[in-house]
Amino acid sequence: MSDLLITGARLLGGEANDVLVREGTIAEVGRGLDVPADTETVDADGLTLLPGLVDLHTHLREPGREDAETIASGAAAAAAGGFTAVLAMANTNPVTDTAEAAERVLDLGRDAGLVDVQPIGAVTKGLEGEELAELGLMHRSRAAVRVFSDDGRCVADARVMRRALEYVRAFGGVVSQHSQDPDLAGPSACCHEGELSGRLGLPGWPAVAESSIIARDAQLARHTSSRVHVAHVSTAEGVEVVRWAKAQGIALTAEVTPHHLLLTQDLLSGYDPTFKVNPPLRPSEDVEALRAALADGTIDAVATDHAPHARHDKEHAFVDAAFGMLGLETAFAVVHDTMVRGGFMDLATLADRMSTAPARIAGLRDHGGAIEAGAPANLVLVDTEANRTVDAAASRSLSRNNPWHGRSLTGAVHTTILRGRVTASLQGTA
Repeated sequence: MSDLLITGARLLGGEANDVLVREGTIAEVGRGLDVPADTETVDADGLTLLPGLVDLHTHLREPGREDAETIASGAAAAAAGGFTAVLAMANTNPVTDTAEAAERVLDLGRDAGLVDVQPIGAVTKGLEGEELAELGLMHRSRAAVRVFSDDGRCVADARVMRRALEYVRAFGGVVSQHSQDPDLAGPSACCHEGELSGRLGLPGWPAVAESSIIARDAQLARHTSSRVHVAHVSTAEGVEVVRWAKAQGIALTAEVTPHHLLLTQDLLSGYDPTFKVNPPLRPSEDVEALRAALADGTIDAVATDHAPHARHDKEHAFVDAAFGMLGLETAFAVVHDTMVRGGFMDLATLADRMSTAPARIAGLRDHGGAIEAGAPANLVLVDTEANRTVDAAASRSLSRNNPWHGRSLTGAVHTTILRGRVTASLQGTA
C-alpha cells in the first residue's frame, strides 16, 4: 500500500493542515511534511477533512432483492456519500437471523471493498416477533454482530423485547427498535395522522404509536440494565420521551434521518410514492423539534435509512407502494445544508453526529475517531461551498426512488478514503 498525502485540508473546518497516511494509518499531521517526491497526493485546498461517515441504518437488499440493490452497488453509493462504514439491516430474504447469514453479508461487503459493511442481526427469527434469533451465535461469529434489529417491524411483544435486551447485555450489544405500536399504526399506516391524512384519505400514523414504544423500551432498558437504540425518531413526542429517558440515566440512544430533518408531510399532497416512508414525513413542528434535538445531543446520530426499491415496487398508487427512499449519497449535503448552513451546529458537531456517535453506538473502533497520528485513515474530504442539483439518474444505487431529485443542496463529498485508499472521488469510484 502506497503512502497518501492530503495537503491543505481544514480539519473539522479549522486551520489547514497536511495529513500523511502510511499503511492505512495516519502517520503525521502538520504543515510542510517531508515525504518522497512520488507520494500519491490529494490536493485538499479549500476542502474540509472529517472522519469517514458511519451509517447505523442501511438497507442493502442482498440477499433476495438484488434487483433493487446489491451490497456492491450499495457500497458504491455509500462511498460516494462519504461513508467508510455502514450497518446493513437484517430484513433481507433470507433474513439475517443466523451466524451463517451474517457472515455472508460481511464477506460480500469485504469483496466490494469500498466501505466496511457490518451486518445487523435480526432480533427474532424471520422477523416474526416471537422467538429470539441466534443473537449469541451471530455475535460470536466472524461477523461479530453487536447491533440487532427487526427494522421494518416493531418488536411489539414486551416479553420478547425484554429477553432480547437481557441477552445482548452479556456482550455489550444493543437492540435497535422500529418504534411503531402495531395496534396504533398498522402496516397500512402511511401518513401522519391529522387533518392531511383525513383529507387525502390515507391511513393515519399517530405520533403516540412512536412515543409509546420508546417509553416502554426505555423502561425495559432500565429494568434490564441493557442498551436500546431508537431508530428513525420522527416526532416531537418521541423526542420528549428520549430526552426524559436520558435524564433518568437510561442507556438509550437515538437516530434521525436526513429526510425527517428537512421534508414535511405537505409533500404527500400530490400522492407521489417517492415520499412514502416509514415512519412517515411529519408536520413542520416535528421537523423543528428534531433539528433542535439533534443539535443539543438529545438525538445522538444521523442515520440514512437508505431504502432502495425497484421501480415495479414503488410505482403504484400511494397506499400500495413500498415504503422507503434513497439516502446514502445525499446524506452529508442534506445535513450540512439543513443543520450547518441553517445555523444549528458547526462542522465538528456534524462530524460527531454522522461519524463519531454512530461508530460509538455500533462499537466500530476503527471509525469515527480523532484525525491524529496513529488513528486508522478512514476519512472524507468535503466541499462545504459546492452547490449541486441532485440527479436521480446519476446515483450509484440500482434504484431511483430518490426524494432529492432536482433539489439544489450546498455541501458535497469530494473524496472518501478507507484505510488510506481512495474509494470515491469527484473523478470516480475506486
